[in-house]
Parts: sequence; structure tokens; C-alpha cells
Amino acid sequence: MLETGRLLLRRWTPADLAPFAELNADPGVMEHFPALLTREQSDALAERCVAGLERYGFGLWAVEVKASGEFIGFTGLAVPNFEAHFTPAVEVGWRLRRLAWGHGYATEAATASLDHAFGPAGLGEVVSLTATTNLRSAAVMRRLGMTRDPADDFDHPVLPEGSPLRRHVLYRLDAATWRARRHTAIADRPQ
Repeated sequence: MLETGRLLLRRWTPADLAPFAELNADPGVMEHFPALLTREQSDALAERCVAGLERYGFGLWAVEVKASGEFIGFTGLAVPNFEAHFTPAVEVGWRLRRLAWGHGYATEAATASLDHAFGPAGLGEVVSLTATTNLRSAAVMRRLGMTRDPADDFDHPVLPEGSPLRRHVLYRLDAATWRARRHTAIADRPQ
């Protein structure tokens, strides 16, 4: 489990499945994904999140708001299951309920995930990717200090030709840059 000032990134529980299914059936949340998920597909995704946590010691954690105990989605680290010019890789990602948007939760939870990636997990680099149309997620990537080289942009191999979501941007962050950024942020805090 990871903890921030406002959030818990924790293992999944059976109580998470219903609100997770609602999130995955929300057209606004799923705007930049190929399709809405059925309850069965959503449950299967949660199972894959659990399996990733068990397999790698990191993964896509369930995110809970500490003050209310409310499940708001997932954030964490995942290993892409497709081949591209940047794989094998570990990706930082998030998917939050709409009611959780605009509160800084994605950046806060992703920061905890990156602290884990470049700390206990010992990773040298983390990537993040999204459809070119997903400006909100790209903004989070930039807030995290990730950088994009347009030469890294790619057509997602899982999506069909002609799909408006096929073209993806790729952002990268290495451990040394993260540590320097975190050190500076801590040093700049008022005492």
C-alpha cells in the first residue's frame, strides 16, 4: 500500500468492483478508450490489476480517498502487453471517476507511484502513453515532469487502422531526473 496526504493506493477489494464497473461504463471517463466495458470486462480488468500486483510487486493500485473511504479508480504501474519501439517498459497510468477529476488526485497518486517505481521497485525509466486526443492525461504527464519527443509518438498496435484513437503520444521519465526533481521540490518547501 502507498499513502499520500489525501489518498491510499491499496490492494483491490470486492467492494471496489461495482464502482469500478460504473467508472468503466461512463462515456466521459472512457472517451479516449476504444469502448465502454461491460461488468464482466471491468471485473476481468480488476483481476488483471490484482495479478500484476502479485507478479511484479507493483501494479495498478485501487485508489481511495482517505477522508471518505471512497474508491475513485486506479493509479499505478503496469507492463504494456503489446510490442512497440519502447517496449519492454513500465508505464505509469491512471483512470479515475469523473467526480474525482479536477482535484489533483491523478498527479498526487501518480507521484506516489513514481516514488515507488524509482525507489523500492528500482526502475530506471517509466513511460506514460495516451491517445493524442487525451489532453487531460498529457497535462498530468507534464506535471509529473515527464517529457515527450514527437519522434516517439506511435500508432497503438492494438487499435485498428482508421481509429481516431490509434495515434498515441509517449512521455518518458528516468530515475535520475525524478530524484533531482523530488529533491528540488522538497528543498523548495517552506520550513
